[in-house]
Amino acid sequence: MKQGVQGSPGKPVAARVPAQARPAADGGPYRERDASVRGEHTHEERPGAGQRATVQRSSVRGQILDALRTALATGELKPGEVHSAPVLGERFGVSATPVREAMQQLALEGAVEVVPNRGFRVVERGARELAELAEVRALLEVPVMLRLARTVPAERWTELRPLAEETVRAAAMGCPAGYAESDRAFHRELLALSGNEQLVRIADDLHRRAQWPPVRHGRADLVADAAEHMALLDALAVGDLDVVRGLMGEHFAGTG
Repeated sequence: MKQGVQGSPGKPVAARVPAQARPAADGGPYRERDASVRGEHTHEERPGAGQRATVQRSSVRGQILDALRTALATGELKPGEVHSAPVLGERFGVSATPVREAMQQLALEGAVEVVPNRGFRVVERGARELAELAEVRALLEVPVMLRLARTVPAERWTELRPLAEETVRAAAMGCPAGYAESDRAFHRELLALSGNEQLVRIADDLHRRAQWPPVRHGRADLVADAAEHMALLDALAVGDLDVVRGLMGEHFAGTG
């Protein structure tokens, strides 16, 4: 199986991480690995710069994590494929360490699984697992939204319209990765009105799992999904519980 993250042949999925941001493989003070070969000036961080090195490393890991999430959301990292941290590191222009750390985070999120001595396999979710995720999300979120529809003033729902409009814009662009992020942001803010941080965290984790691998690719599907956000806000604002219940049922059935 071909390894690595690719878009068009020979090109990485995302822009390379800037060279100056590359961390040492052991996580210590930064030193460009191949600079001496190219005749470039090298240097070590002076004592006391450990905090800066830690920030650099965290920043690179975050960039790689974002790039990998985008590749998952767009389907460029396909279910069943196995990818090694060193190979991905070469493609991103960084050491294997931040890639491995990013992949470990994705494993915690259920997007990949560890394959001993080989790397990480992109998870394959069948229709049953996706249906189970949708059912659990509905069990958690629908009762909360029905309660909030009875208690939250209409103007609070109006304040969330910009987030719903952002999902509409992302859908119109036909970008699965952008839509996935805006979709989760919208749902997080809806549930945040409950004041239950644990609920928000658990629901967001389930939502992310339901998005990988991507189920919807077409722009028309994304646009329809985003339109449900706008309709849901309208129903919540007027306290129409039957419409709220029906819209959320349709939304989860479509894994939105």
